[in-house]
Amino acid sequence: MKNFSIFLVVAIFFSACQAQKQPVRTANATKETVQTANPKLIIGIVVDQMRYDYLTRFYDKYSEGGFKRMMNDGFNCKNNHFNYIPTYTGPGHASVFTGTTPKNHGIIANNWYDKELKTSVYCAGDDSMQPLGTTDDAGKMSPHRMQTTSFADENRLFTQMHGKTIGVAMKDRGAILPAGHTANAAYWFHGEDEGKWISSSFYMNDLPNWVKDFNKSGQTESYIKEWNTLYPIETYTESGPDLNTFEGGFKGKETATFPYDLASLKNDNKGYDILKAVAYGNNLTTDFAIAAIEGEQLGQDANTDVLTLSYSSTDYVGHNFGVSSKEIQDTYLRLDLDLERFFKYLDKNVGVGEYTVFLTADHGAVEVPSYLKSVKIPSGYLNNKETKQKFSTFMKDTFGTDDLIENVSNNQIFLNREKISTLKLNLADVQETIVNELIGFHDVTKIYSATTMNNNSFSLGVESLLQNGYNQKRSGDLLIVPSAGYLSYSKTGSSHGSGYNYDTHVPLLFFGKGIVKGSTLQKTVIPDIAPTISAMLGISFPSGATGKPL
Repeated sequence: MKNFSIFLVVAIFFSACQAQKQPVRTANATKETVQTANPKLIIGIVVDQMRYDYLTRFYDKYSEGGFKRMMNDGFNCKNNHFNYIPTYTGPGHASVFTGTTPKNHGIIANNWYDKELKTSVYCAGDDSMQPLGTTDDAGKMSPHRMQTTSFADENRLFTQMHGKTIGVAMKDRGAILPAGHTANAAYWFHGEDEGKWISSSFYMNDLPNWVKDFNKSGQTESYIKEWNTLYPIETYTESGPDLNTFEGGFKGKETATFPYDLASLKNDNKGYDILKAVAYGNNLTTDFAIAAIEGEQLGQDANTDVLTLSYSSTDYVGHNFGVSSKEIQDTYLRLDLDLERFFKYLDKNVGVGEYTVFLTADHGAVEVPSYLKSVKIPSGYLNNKETKQKFSTFMKDTFGTDDLIENVSNNQIFLNREKISTLKLNLADVQETIVNELIGFHDVTKIYSATTMNNNSFSLGVESLLQNGYNQKRSGDLLIVPSAGYLSYSKTGSSHGSGYNYDTHVPLLFFGKGIVKGSTLQKTVIPDIAPTISAMLGISFPSGATGKPL
């Protein structure tokens, strides 16, 4: 029976792969030749901070043409996970499109301590670039810190640069990292007092006219209006009470409850940046994505084009209001309708069966720890001030100085290796001494040294997740794992970054050309996505890819 089951699974996937190949008769050939008729357009969608259970929890209230269309007419990987720590936005977007983990692509966090420069750096920051569409430093960006190619890069190389790549997201890193090094352009939203879509001189010398026209169109301003629930709020039974103590809200409004008058709240909440933190930010992103397809004529010739599309507002809403809020439910119900609108546009303008979409997330999120604590689930908040004082005392008592610590960030400790050498201390011994001390601290469940990461190979458990996220040149000397449900964060709203299931389990849906209907509960991991798309297109895998084609 077991052998028959294995045979059946292999047969199904073999049939799926064969279904991707479309026979094409060549006019002058003496024999029939079979060529791969690739999709005209690949759309890679990342929904920022989307937990897998948002698909199932809100399912009955979704339309037939958005998430449900992908789930019912496409392929649903129900047990899809990130296979590394930390689960942040920058590493997440890079991993989806490069097919590997921070160990190889080098994006180890959103911001990290640079051991050579002795300062914090931003994953997409690049002071050598000039902003386009603004004079603000928000435009000084590029993907130069990402050390491997994306599948979009490989498609550009394969098509001799004829296939286009455009990246779109409200967050700069959500647009830049997925699109890769060879992208024709990446565009992101600059709020504050401007409310414009901008870019960088890394891609071009001036914004295209279609972008300038969009910025002048008044579309951004049209969303500065009241945000109320899409449907009667009493029907939102899949989320908690609207008034509670676990949500942040906006400056200028006493309670975090519907409705929200964005026009009156705008000035107290960083101007147009308020659009990032409400459901309408996703609507504006879809508007701009459609404008990009039209302006760049994506999917209109024989060369496969790539659109990387990241919805950032889901993350801002989750951070502010939490994963069980009425606000997060409304945001996903509205995003669902936007996906339906987007797919209908693709059907009409690219063609039914002529494009392929995948949808995933860059990380999940934990329930608000203060809420978890109220229902007796172990959780809480890290007392960084107390920990720092206790740790500093230990370092002085043990080594005679606390100058051996150069930086603490992203649950990593960076040691001052020059100081260690001057004191003629053994680096590995110092690391191990700190490990033995910190493991006794409250809310630290595990801690490993860089020496352990370098000298061992882990294939299971949190150790494997740490190792996949550990970059030898960029990561710290000590890697700390807090207890489940514990955060260094405010007592309202949700966050992420861990290797626990609430952060690693995210959707993975494939839909469109080359995709058969179905689902699987077999485990898949984020680095599998890029090799899967590469195999479909018949192109080289990204340079550092470690995932496998599904």
